[in-house]
Amino acid sequence: MTSPAFEFDVLIVGSGLAGLSAALHLAPTHRVAILTKRAMSDGSSGWAQGGIAAVLAEGDTFESHVDDTLVAGAGLSDPEATRFVVEHAPESIAWLRELGVPFSKEHGELHLTREGGHSARRIVHVTDATGAAVQKTLIAQVRRTPNITLFENHMLVDLITQDKLDAKTGRTTVEASNNRCLGLYALDETTDDVVTFSAPHTILATGGAGKVYLYTTNPDTATGDGIAAAWRAGCRVSNMEFIQFHPTCLYHPHAKSFLITEAVRGEGGLLRLPAQAGGTRFMTQHDPRAELAPRDVVARAIDYEMKKGGFDCMYLDISHQSLAFLQEHFPNIYARCLELGIDISKSPIPVVPAAHYTCGGVLTDLHGHTDVPGLYAIGETACTGLHGANRLASNSLVECMVFARAAAQDIVSMRSAASPDLPPWDDSRVTDADEAVVISHNWDELRRFMWDYVGIVRTNKRLDRAAHRIALLKREIQEFYAHFHVTRDLLELRNLVQVADLIVRSAQGRHESRGLHFSLDYPAMATEALPTILSPQGPEL
Repeated sequence: MTSPAFEFDVLIVGSGLAGLSAALHLAPTHRVAILTKRAMSDGSSGWAQGGIAAVLAEGDTFESHVDDTLVAGAGLSDPEATRFVVEHAPESIAWLRELGVPFSKEHGELHLTREGGHSARRIVHVTDATGAAVQKTLIAQVRRTPNITLFENHMLVDLITQDKLDAKTGRTTVEASNNRCLGLYALDETTDDVVTFSAPHTILATGGAGKVYLYTTNPDTATGDGIAAAWRAGCRVSNMEFIQFHPTCLYHPHAKSFLITEAVRGEGGLLRLPAQAGGTRFMTQHDPRAELAPRDVVARAIDYEMKKGGFDCMYLDISHQSLAFLQEHFPNIYARCLELGIDISKSPIPVVPAAHYTCGGVLTDLHGHTDVPGLYAIGETACTGLHGANRLASNSLVECMVFARAAAQDIVSMRSAASPDLPPWDDSRVTDADEAVVISHNWDELRRFMWDYVGIVRTNKRLDRAAHRIALLKREIQEFYAHFHVTRDLLELRNLVQVADLIVRSAQGRHESRGLHFSLDYPAMATEALPTILSPQGPEL
């Protein structure tokens, strides 16, 4: 049997801000395919509440934004990448405004808010639903752009590289440089066929891997698909141990993955102990910046107070602000909390930390290049060097746009190449009746032990336990993948286990506490800040 096949100039995997931005920049000159495993709006970008960081206010400077980013990154942010993003941020905001994104204004000018770690007000936003507004605008633009073809409900199975084809045919490649990305296989869930896509350029914009943890602010799509696929294709990954836990996720049995934006603290929200412990503030005891400290500091403080007192959550109090202020600045948070019986104008919000952002990822340069020619990675999938050991608030969306434009410009500058003819997917596998229940159990096991052993505070023993369980899961999942018909659940679990392995191996290799990686066995910060780099060809530091 042969599977359907498509040929394009550029393949983009992922429909978040990074992928859509790249597609729009490329569409005037290239035939572009966007593949997304669910609907166009189901990625993490649409969930972003706070906003986008850019130097726009009088008195603010690029130097200040760079310095704030480097401080948050705990010495690991790459200065060149940081300056590149910061200096191109204003033009990214201008581009969004040209497309019609309805940013919040005050007295006719853009309203700029402030978030933790920033020394100035530089966050442009659309009330408290910035990501949703940006995505809505870009999706509408993409749908009416003729040169872009959308493939919803198409799940990335794997990348096709020259090395993989040579290995399959038994032919040995004389030169290592002969390897390149030729396209990909994707599962079309509407037909249950694995489809072949070929193109001289492929961009991974699949987001992060928050679903590797039990508690996360991320949507169900955040399963590390691009990171895992790039690793299997031969790309190095960097700084995977740095998983940002957002300090304030709403704690409520009926509030799945509901984030309480950083801007609530930026507008004066105070973190308090539960009422039975006096309801007093506690951040002043942990950091002089109190509630405006970087996310890793605030998350560890909340985690510490919860464990110290045996509490299920802490409380974020913004009730001193007027009802009109809250409804204007945080309409979605106000409405959602009210649905759950919490009036934030009168009562504090119960919050817990939750896995939020993957600071590491596929190692790239300032053009989005990975180690494999023809393959790019942008957005949360990539490790550009911007975030270092901890991402500064609202630097993620702007990174998506800056590197989407950079990758697109790089592709446009190249001579056009023909798409290669690729072999169809081998679909001689059968469906196993026990597959679904085994995958479900393995998924739950993985997310629970990652939360218990590789969370906000780590130890050598916990990491060793996680590594042992991951090794067992990898063998079992690979057996399913090799012998049975692929499903989205199987593919996502395969990717999550691979990403979990990379997170644990990276954490085991860092013998210090820095930024988001805090180890009780190595509580001090090393004098020299070095990135963690893992290579499929062998260990690399």
